[in-house]
Amino acid sequence: MNKKLQVFVSSTYTDLIDERQAAVEAILDAGHIPAGMELFKAGNESQLKTIYKWIDNSDVYMLILGGRYGSIEQESNMSYTELEYRYALSKNIPVFAVVLSESFLKNKINVFGLSGVLEQKAPEKYQAFKSFVMSKIIREVNDCKDIKIAIHSTLNEFLNEYNLTGWVRNTDENDTVQLLKDKCALAEENHSLNKEIQQLQEQLRQKAKEQFGNYSFDELVTLFKNKTFTMPPFFSQNNKETTINALDFFIKYFDILVTGVLDEPPYPDGEAFIFYDIAPYYVSFDFLERVKLPGTAQRMHTTKLGSAFYAMLEAKNMTHRQ
Repeated sequence: MNKKLQVFVSSTYTDLIDERQAAVEAILDAGHIPAGMELFKAGNESQLKTIYKWIDNSDVYMLILGGRYGSIEQESNMSYTELEYRYALSKNIPVFAVVLSESFLKNKINVFGLSGVLEQKAPEKYQAFKSFVMSKIIREVNDCKDIKIAIHSTLNEFLNEYNLTGWVRNTDENDTVQLLKDKCALAEENHSLNKEIQQLQEQLRQKAKEQFGNYSFDELVTLFKNKTFTMPPFFSQNNKETTINALDFFIKYFDILVTGVLDEPPYPDGEAFIFYDIAPYYVSFDFLERVKLPGTAQRMHTTKLGSAFYAMLEAKNMTHRQ
């Protein structure tokens, strides 16, 4: 008898999109049925009751634990993920968790940034919940491939150890027709969910591309617009003192900054001023760096990060300002 298990997959959402997708693929590949409430907006009692009903109707509960605690339910002051996990335990449903290893989390931080991967608002609650999870049945994983392996082996173990109800195909013709209809509906729903997951993944990738050190692209543009430099008379055609904001300066003099400015003769008019009075501001954002030359001379020129920022300005058609 080919029994299919319904597996409820629980996790925080935006930080574990790839991991959830790997879990869903592994469950389907093993011939079972994935279920989960991650695409429903949590936030009220009726929603929580719906989640509990889905868990009640599932054969296995699976938790994917990353570095975040998740949205907190007001009455219990616990995250929805922790509430789901504790509820499954209370119902004696077979429960297991895959926990992302430190190296896995570190690799995700390199892509999505610290705040996108690790809990910032309630670190104590997260650590307490993680300690509780680690005291139960867990599999520590280093990548998405490990998640798939853990799911295959654990579901096989549960089939042998527990008398699970599962789903069994009915050979009755009418039920077969209905099953095919249900299968088509599930395929459509799965396609829709996969499309939404891909859109969210692309949004995360674009967000990661627009991060420059500790600042986003938009934050830097605002900071630079609000920073003003007073330029000596020899920078203007009418030989008068002028002002320019840091964004316009970076765009206007980018070609000079790429080549670099020196701190001692021989240098063109204005290089010493840029070196000592302007460049340190951009150094604080890691957009310029100081390089020692033979002897006592030094040069300031753009870093890869500074060049990447200028490339983003060009991509957004902002370099036409000068």
